[in-house]
Amino acid sequence: MSYRTADSLRSVTLDDVRGAQKMLSGVARVTAMEGSRHLSQLSGAPVLLKCENLQRTGSFKLRGAYVRIAGLLPEERAAGVVAASAGNHAQGVALASALLGVHATVFMPKGAPLPKISATRDYGAEVRLHGQVVDETLAAAQEYAARTGAVFIHPFDHPDVIAGQGTVGLEILEQCPEVRTIVVGIGGGGLAAGIAVAVKALRPEVRVVGVQAEGAAAYPPSLAAGHPVTVQNPATMADGIKVGRPGVVPFEIVDALVDEVRTVSESQLSAALLLCLERAKLVVEPAGASPVAALLGDPGAFPGPVVAVLSGGNVDPVLLQRVLRHGMAAQGRYLAVRLRLTDRPGALATLLGVLSVVDANVLDVSHVRTDPRLGLTEAEVELHLETKGPVHCVEVGQALREAGYTVID
Repeated sequence: MSYRTADSLRSVTLDDVRGAQKMLSGVARVTAMEGSRHLSQLSGAPVLLKCENLQRTGSFKLRGAYVRIAGLLPEERAAGVVAASAGNHAQGVALASALLGVHATVFMPKGAPLPKISATRDYGAEVRLHGQVVDETLAAAQEYAARTGAVFIHPFDHPDVIAGQGTVGLEILEQCPEVRTIVVGIGGGGLAAGIAVAVKALRPEVRVVGVQAEGAAAYPPSLAAGHPVTVQNPATMADGIKVGRPGVVPFEIVDALVDEVRTVSESQLSAALLLCLERAKLVVEPAGASPVAALLGDPGAFPGPVVAVLSGGNVDPVLLQRVLRHGMAAQGRYLAVRLRLTDRPGALATLLGVLSVVDANVLDVSHVRTDPRLGLTEAEVELHLETKGPVHCVEVGQALREAGYTVID
């Protein structure tokens, strides 16, 4: 079901973005721009990180939500607003509504991370859990809007939302006037479209590059077709850009103004998140790390100075733990190995001694004695190890085999 109107199909201009910037003064933070020595060395050009993960509510979404709600007529505000989101948009709408004195109802999937549900409630919104996936949640929110008269606040498919997100582009030009490339994650397209409107109007030579997760990349086929197309069953850890179909309004802008859209793998996303945490000391969610993933995947492809937009930092701690291990594995710094040994006193201690000699850090041990696959005097051990890289992984495996252990692939 579409809730577009004639007004929602109008184009977004630089004046709209400048007006949004004035409206957001004192509401949204002018987020920091941090240099990345590691990425700069890798790319052969200065790389800076635009830290929207440090924005209020932990993402850029507050900008567009506030501008959209602030632009409502008095009678529309009185009817309240409704939104559907698994996280960042929910929190943006909740805080914006609280600041403007508007009642907000936010529908979230039943499986949404508890920290995001709690934060949305803490910002003052009424949270309703509905459906297992965002599409079901979205349908429930739209039905609620039709039934109650509440205004549906779309996460990306509205000019006011795009204008609000475009203020990130104005800040980038103010903080890094010499910028030559801006890399930004794309889900529905609101942030990339807004940045492109602002930047191309003032500095048309600056390249704007969008990044999507391979498993949820709706823009490449849509751009090839010349209109939004749907990707069935999008799948990625980067839930902030897990959108199966581009928005109509942002698509037209992205098609006209964004220079290129790239895709990144799940392993690249994991490695990027790990890099942000270790090297930049920044907690970034997978969607927010997607521009860094693109830089890691093809570092020489972006003329510098490069600004990578870290769009959000709202990552569930459980997911963060899994992603960090995945990122370490992708870099050859995490090794899971199963092996057989003789089940006798001291056998496990002997095994750990071998690992100590090759300087492998044991993170977890699972010791199984009762399994029909095992012989009477056998035991099976699964080890999760922190290593120093791919070469060290090979050395660890070799040391285990030389010590007489049967390593099970």
